[in-house]
Amino acid sequence: MMRIAVFGANGPTGRHLTGQALAAGHEVVAVTRRPGSLPARPGLTVAVADATNPAAVGAAIEGTDAVLSALGTRPGGGTVTTYSASAAAITSAMARHGIRRLLAITSSVADPDWRPTGAHFFNHVFDPLVNRRLARPVHEDMRRMEAAVRGTDLDWTLVRPSGLFEHPVVTDYRTAEHSADGVFTARTDLAASMLRELGERRYVRTAMGVITTAVKPNVAKLVWNEGVKRK
Repeated sequence: MMRIAVFGANGPTGRHLTGQALAAGHEVVAVTRRPGSLPARPGLTVAVADATNPAAVGAAIEGTDAVLSALGTRPGGGTVTTYSASAAAITSAMARHGIRRLLAITSSVADPDWRPTGAHFFNHVFDPLVNRRLARPVHEDMRRMEAAVRGTDLDWTLVRPSGLFEHPVVTDYRTAEHSADGVFTARTDLAASMLRELGERRYVRTAMGVITTAVKPNVAKLVWNEGVKRK
């Protein structure tokens, strides 16, 4: 069992990651700016820190065995720096404290060659319009984050899900180097894949694509939940 720092622990993916890690017997340090949003649980320590502040990050992760980042931001106007700024702070703090293992969530869109097989509408309409245009600032910063992480000598894994959706349980999923051939990823499966990779170390110093194979979301419901309701 390990002592794991989870950034973005109160976010939609971070909550699954924290819950699954605790259920597996790990100790979790949940790093957040909103400590009141995380209920007390055995094995859980809450650390209050801004993920872009190197000193605060260092204090939060000291004594942990690995760092998992589920940080994110919603698409919107203006320049996005959340991913790259947090990556700089986290990796520098890890180097200072001798913590080597890092798993950080980005997106399949960060792989310029990712085109899901048979997904005509996604590849030719949704991806160019939404991912490459409306959400471009987010994905540009994800790429800056990936470059920053790749420039370190840490034992890193860049975790690339496809379209994220909610599902109550872990299902069948597939992982692949760089990106996986599919359109959707359940957050439960994303969390499970990260914890499995923490133990198996199949994708150290490379990217790991993750897709869900057992279930698919209702697309209209997905757009409402992810694009409208969460705003």
